[in-house]
Formats: sequence, C-alpha cells, structure tokens
Amino acid sequence: MQTNTTTLKEKRQLFITDLDHTLLKSNQSISNFTTTVWNSLSLNALLGVATARSFHKVQEFLQNLRLNSPLILLDGAMITTPKKEIIALYTIDKALGDSVIEQGVKLGIYPFVVGLNKDNFNEIFWYPKICNEHQKCVLDGYKNDPRLALKNPIEAMESTLKIVYFGSYELLSVLTKHLKAQFANTLEYKLSPEKYYNGWFLTILHPMGDKSHAIKTVASYIDLPIENITVFGDSINDIGMFGCAGKSVAVANALDEVKEAASEVLPHTNDQDGVAHYLARFL
Repeated sequence: MQTNTTTLKEKRQLFITDLDHTLLKSNQSISNFTTTVWNSLSLNALLGVATARSFHKVQEFLQNLRLNSPLILLDGAMITTPKKEIIALYTIDKALGDSVIEQGVKLGIYPFVVGLNKDNFNEIFWYPKICNEHQKCVLDGYKNDPRLALKNPIEAMESTLKIVYFGSYELLSVLTKHLKAQFANTLEYKLSPEKYYNGWFLTILHPMGDKSHAIKTVASYIDLPIENITVFGDSINDIGMFGCAGKSVAVANALDEVKEAASEVLPHTNDQDGVAHYLARFL
C-alpha cells in the first residue's frame, strides 16, 4: 500500500470507494487497469476507501495502490491515515456489547466480535464455539488469519468495534427487530446480504461508527467541503454515505435500493472495473 507525499489540502476532490463487490473484483483482486487509473489520478486528486474490512485487509488488497486520504475501516468504526495513525475510533461499551450478545443467545445465535488491541492497534477477531453453517463458511475463509481466535463463551471486548452475526435472512431479521426494541438508537444496525457466502449478516456498531458519520469526519479532517466528495458502493451499508456525499455512484451489480439512492448508476460491474472506468474520466 503506497502513500503519496503531496499535502492533502493541495487537492480539492476526494473519491472514496467501498471495496467488496465495488472496487474489488468478485475474486477479491484488483486489475492492472484499475491500478493504472487509480495511481495516475492520485497525482491530482484524493483517493480513499470506506469498507467493512480491517486495516490489515486493506493493506493486503490495495498494496499496489497509492492511498493519500484517510481510510474508513470496519464500516466506519475506525478511521485512520494510510500509515494507520488513528483519526477516530468508535467502540461499543463492554456492558452494552455483552447485553447484545445475551439477547442473541436467547434466539440461539452467537456472533463474531471484532475489537482492537490498544497496545499495537491491531484488530482482533473472536468467534464462538457454536457456529451455524454460514459462520463456518466465513471461518474457512479466515482459517490462516493470525488475528482469529476462539472465545468460549463469546463476549464483548473492552474495545469492541463491531459485533457481527451471519445467518439466514429470516433469523437475522427477527434478531434485528428484537435488538432495536431492546436498545433503540444506542446502537447502529446494518442488515445486508453476504454475497460471498450466500447468506446475510447483521453488523452492530456504535451509533457514530458508520460510513455516513465517517464521511463527515474525513471531510472535516482534511478541511474539504463534503460536496467535493464522490463515493462508490454496492450494498446496504453504503446508502448512508450516499446520502451525505456530493455525488454517489453505484456499480452496475449494486443492490436495487443502492441504485435508487445513487446520483449515478454505472454501466459496468465491479468485475468490469466500473469504478476505474468512472475515475478515468478525470485523467
């Protein structure tokens, strides 16, 4: 992951993209075309990401791209510079997190818990002993990840960034309604389809820890009018930032509700380098 030394305030346009199924191809790769366009445009504009992924994964996926803007990570729970200097961090209180987990257990579902090691600012992923088939598929994809650890019984961390449930839509929609009834606006709830594992996921966040709040934080941090920000996305957790950015762009494979919220819908999918084709207009 390369960084550009040009001062941020010298650049007055910011492009922020989601990763999975937006910038990344379905096999989680970045094409040579996207790399070339991105790095060329980074000489004259700010480029960053807003993703549910961790800093570790962003660094892995985007190692050949120049990033010169703050990174919105873990759905907005963490905002850092490209060198991982913390700009903002929104964690769930441990007692509140444990209460959320307790309510899920009543419905027979246990979550993954994502938190932060404050000693080195590395992410920690805890998973429960009891997992459904959706969770097992996710775990298989992370089996060699050193940040992953079994936690039995599962509980919230002192610095919980998000609590994530995987399962069927039927189960998670019931859980979402139940949690909203219990905790109301003390938490943020994101229920979305999981396109890699053919299920759904429910992400529980601090109420300030979503992409819409993160976009505003980034704009303030780099002293840029929010109307100068263009965002790209495909899924439910992108709709919030679509509502506050100057321009919002959906790739062709985006969910219908995301397309309806967008300023523009691209003719290209993520597998056809949709974001890069849009960015190429500005070269």
